[in-house]
Amino acid sequence: MASPTPVDELAPVVAAACAGNREAFDELVRLTYRDTLQLARRLAGNEQDARDIVQDAYLRAYRGLRRFRGDSRFRTWLFRITVNCASSHASRDRRHRHDQLTADHQAGLVRRSDEGADVEGRAATLSLRADLEAALGGLPPKLRAVVVLRDIYDMSHEAIAAELGISQPAAKVRLHRARQQLRERLYAYDDRADHAGQRHAG
Repeated sequence: MASPTPVDELAPVVAAACAGNREAFDELVRLTYRDTLQLARRLAGNEQDARDIVQDAYLRAYRGLRRFRGDSRFRTWLFRITVNCASSHASRDRRHRHDQLTADHQAGLVRRSDEGADVEGRAATLSLRADLEAALGGLPPKLRAVVVLRDIYDMSHEAIAAELGISQPAAKVRLHRARQQLRERLYAYDDRADHAGQRHAG
């Protein structure tokens, strides 16, 4: 017996927006903005690029509303647009791909660490997170998108394939490559840190 198709809670608002109601589209933005920005942050690696990506995503969504037929949930459709915008943004400005965390982002990570942690422990946590963010930011956009959706959003291969408009085998191949490259980058950071420590010790 087939499982029932999940109901899209945004369907009435989407229908009104598709009919040309601008207030309805503004309501869609309000209801989906936080999740869309969070996804863009993960894909871009920094706040400014993430906000640019979100702006582009909603602009594309608004222009494409009349072509939205409801074959997928609106959030799925919007997330796919966001991923595509992130890929386009990275292609236009590749120099941001290898950027380290901004000072504001680093400060945010420190604030999120346990209040009772000692200075050394917080520094180690910050370093690990910074290395992970830098490694993630260094991945090609297509690989980064898959590993973000799988390992951060905990989405199934089927859902990832639907989000990105690719087959499940392609999603699995991209995820394998992404994880392999992440491991290689993180090992490289560890090696550099060890060498730096040995030089200081000498």
